[in-house]
Amino acid sequence: VAALQDEKNNLMSENEVMNDRLEQLDDSLDDPNTVVAKKYFHAQLQLEQLQEENFRLEAAKDDYRVHCEDLEKQLIELQHRNDELTSLAEESR
Repeated sequence: VAALQDEKNNLMSENEVMNDRLEQLDDSLDDPNTVVAKKYFHAQLQLEQLQEENFRLEAAKDDYRVHCEDLEKQLIELQHRNDELTSLAEESR
């Protein structure tokens, strides 16, 4: 989960950088044949890909959170079971 959060933060930072670049390039987009326009459309595509990746990572993070909660519940149950078995072992001694 921590790794996904780090990756998400990196993607969000990259997203912000791309948005800043897009704002700077916005003035020269009138002519689609300019280098700036081509870079803009490329950046726009990258932004969309990053947004999709961010969505995928958010979904994965949620899945891992649910899985972690399940594992925590199992751990608590196993600890209780261990306590019970330890108590029974002590009684049988």
